[in-house]
Amino acid sequence: VACNTATAQALPLVRDQADVPVVGVVRPGAVAAAAATRSGHVGVVATTGTVASGAYPAAIGEANPAMIVSQQACPTLVPLVEAGKVDGPETEREVRGYLEPMLAEDPEIDTLLLGCTHYPLLRPTIERVVGRGVAVVDSAFTTGIAVEDLLDALHARTDFSGPARHRVATTGDVAAFTSVAERVFGDRLPDVESVSVEAPLSLKA
Repeated sequence: VACNTATAQALPLVRDQADVPVVGVVRPGAVAAAAATRSGHVGVVATTGTVASGAYPAAIGEANPAMIVSQQACPTLVPLVEAGKVDGPETEREVRGYLEPMLAEDPEIDTLLLGCTHYPLLRPTIERVVGRGVAVVDSAFTTGIAVEDLLDALHARTDFSGPARHRVATTGDVAAFTSVAERVFGDRLPDVESVSVEAPLSLKA
């Protein structure tokens, strides 16, 4: 489930509906952040929905109950990314507006967890704002590692060696999605399909 808000709000439901293992992005990021911190103080930046869910403090606490977690909702960052504004003065101003007060309130924060899969596109700006003394943990990257580990544990890695085939669909604006997705993947995408989700989705075979 490649969305922090969806993971925080709906992962148990998705797992109940699926007959395959389902990996969310919250736990891998939380475990990595708890392992990375030296001070025991972790900052989390995420959407308003993810922050309100309390999913990250709970998951980081499960990894290490001694952790002190500060959260900051960043409602303007996703719209900036989706508008293609991943750098520049406006973006840096917004990032500073969220991060500097959190770091001032707890100067012992030495690890910042990016609790939204849009935020890695802002990583250069975020790292510039927090400085070299704060490690930045990407929940999307750590989830990829968790999926690899799960496939290995299940002996489920494919031995397919032919050319990859990709199918990409979005419920949003195709042009806007394509622009952002090609920036993320660093390559052109196949034609993106527009889909509408109007009924409950069943993931069972």
